[in-house]
Amino acid sequence: MSVSDPIADTLTIIRNGVHVRKETVEFPASKLLERILAIFKSDAYIEDFRLLKDEKQGRIKVYLKYENNKPAIMGIKRVSRPGLRVYADNSRIPRILNGLGTAVLSTSKGVISDRDARKLKVGGEVLCAIW
Repeated sequence: MSVSDPIADTLTIIRNGVHVRKETVEFPASKLLERILAIFKSDAYIEDFRLLKDEKQGRIKVYLKYENNKPAIMGIKRVSRPGLRVYADNSRIPRILNGLGTAVLSTSKGVISDRDARKLKVGGEVLCAIW
């Protein structure tokens, strides 16, 4: 099965895992997904993630986070997609829930959160949003 949008597939796996209250979810690894998950971890949306080696590209295991039996992830959405790319310059970077959520951007400085993009005054492609 070929995957045309691995970011959307990953976000759907995480969304479905949170919905059924799984402790962990797994999906194929990539450097881009590792960087997105590092942002999720730094903003306390997930407990942790591990790269599992196998004979192919490897797998990422994500440990989902729950507080008082409520998930830390209330919503997760793919913004820019292969059929409709969404770009934002530094003055138009979206604020998710007035700053309570996080947008992930692919910029010339790498894959960073919306807060870091505002500090660095760079724009880029808005990959996804989490709240």
